[in-house]
Order: sequence, then structure tokens, then C-alpha cells
Amino acid sequence: MHRYVVTLLLCLGLVLPPVTADDAPIVRLATTTSTENSGLLQALLPAFEAQTGYRVHVIAVGTGKALRMGRDGDVDVLLVHAPNAERAFIAEGAGLRRQPVMHNDFLLVGPADDPAGIKQLPDAATALRQIANRGATFISRGDDSGTHKKERALWQAAGIQPSGAWYREAGQGMGKVLQMANELDAYTLTDRGTWLAYRSQSVLQPLVSGDETLHNPYSLIAVNPKRYPDINHRGAVALIDWLTGQDGQQQIANFRLGGEQLFHPDAMQLARP
Repeated sequence: MHRYVVTLLLCLGLVLPPVTADDAPIVRLATTTSTENSGLLQALLPAFEAQTGYRVHVIAVGTGKALRMGRDGDVDVLLVHAPNAERAFIAEGAGLRRQPVMHNDFLLVGPADDPAGIKQLPDAATALRQIANRGATFISRGDDSGTHKKERALWQAAGIQPSGAWYREAGQGMGKVLQMANELDAYTLTDRGTWLAYRSQSVLQPLVSGDETLHNPYSLIAVNPKRYPDINHRGAVALIDWLTGQDGQQQIANFRLGGEQLFHPDAMQLARP
């Protein structure tokens, strides 16, 4: 096409310039540090972006902060793991379409010599009670994350209000807390995904696992567009649909570190390979 014709059509709005990556619509995802630290999102999101044309901006924070960002309309969609807090978020009208997407589990990890003697105790609450009784150092997330909420529930089940020099609240994400526990020969509660991502850098050992109270489900929630009309609700729904659909669920199932599966898909039944 001759140059002056193109110029004329551009002036008339009949020819549009090509869309670049910088022009692609953005979906703002607030999620937990575990999905970021484990490498899961780095593995999943490029395929979603290539298939849909959206770009995802990831804000990795604790679940409590992610829910606050949703309440404030600062993000479009959440990927979080604190079921009671999620249900409250939906009930107050802040979110829509809470969809189960995957699960893993929590572990109690600690020094190999296990000074509190918790290895292979039958449940996490009993193990925490023993850690407290022996005054063994415990590092808490202390950040209102999903992991911190689970930890508080486990202390409550143990009948313990943790306090004292042995109990330290870090106010940090899971990766930082694992590093601190490693340096201080301390115990901590971690999700399995982050633990598998960091274990090669740590001398800590998994000591208590398999307890049904350590189940760790993740859900997706779209922020309510009636409360915040300017959010990218269409992009939020596209991301939820992709992650809970065949492609996203299969990629979650296939994601591994060191040959181990980190997350198990919950939105659909997949055929076994």
C-alpha cells in the first residue's frame, strides 16, 4: 500500500498500528509468596499470556495482604490459601467466583538433631505443643499470610498461646523464614512447594507431615467489579478460566522440582499419563 494511502487511512482510523507487548491489557494478580517462591507462576503464566494476549503483573504477598489489596480494588484477581478468610471476603461482597485450583500440604521442618523430639509425632498440634514445652526456637511468618493463619490455628488446637524468647515472628515471606530457621537451627511451618524449592540450600529436615490438618488448598477469586468498575474483570475471569481449565490444570500437575510434584490440581480430573 502506498505510503500516502496508509497515512490517510491512519488519519481516518481505518488502519491500526500493531499491538505490542507493552500495549497488551494487564491482569493484576495478588498471590501468596509460595506460588512465587516455588517457581510455579514463572512456569504457568507465559503460556496463558501467549494464548490470551494478556500480561499478568504478579504481586507476591501474604494471603492477608492479598485479600486487603482485593478489598481496596488494587488488584483484579487473587490466588490465595486461607479458606476461612476467603469465604469472609466473598460474604462481604468483595469477591466473586471463588474457584478451587490446586492443593499441596504444610510441613513442620526443623534441625536434623530435632531437640524438641517431634519427628514422627502423630499430628502437628502435638508437635507444636512439644516445641513450646521444651522452649525450642520456632520462627513464625508473623505476616497474616495463609501459612501464618494455619500456624495460628494449629497453636490454638495445641492449646498454646506462643510467646517468649523461643518464639520469633519474622514478618517475612516463606523463603526468608526458611533461611532464618536454617541459620538459627529453628523449627518452622512451611508449605511443601516452597520447601522443595529451598531444601537444597538448607540443612533443615521435614519432621512432621501427612496430618490432615496440614492440607493446604488454593483458590482463585475475582475482585467484584460492581465495587470497583475500573478493574480488569474480563482479564481476571480469563485467568481463572485458564488456570482451572485443561491447559492450566495439566501444567500445574506437570510442574516439578527435583522430580517431585509440588502442587496437585483440584479444578478437574486429569487423565493419568
